[in-house]
Order: sequence, then structure tokens, then C-alpha cells
Amino acid sequence: MAGSFYKVTCPDCENEQVVFGKAATVVNCAVCGTVLARPTGGNAAFEGEVTETVEAR
Repeated sequence: MAGSFYKVTCPDCENEQVVFGKAATVVNCAVCGTVLARPTGGNAAFEGEVTETVEAR
């Protein structure tokens, strides 16, 4: 299973969190609980801004 990890900035609290690019569940911000990524059956749909690729595969 190949996938990349991305650093996503929360739109509400500006927290940066690493998220898997093919997330199978909803990913919430660890600080405020805002949704950062939603599963789409393939690559996740990011709600926050992707600031960098942490590990590309």
C-alpha cells in the first residue's frame, strides 16, 4: 500500500498536523476537533491547507 503523508494546517486554530494521504476515516484536528481530511475511497479530501509533503511514496 503506497501513500504519502502531508502536513495540513487547521483552518480554525492554525495547528499543523501530519495526515496520511489515503485516510480511511475522518481525521480531526488534535487541538480543536475541526475536520482536516475526509475519506473519498481513494485519496483523502483535505479541508485544511496542505503546507508540505512529509514523506512521498
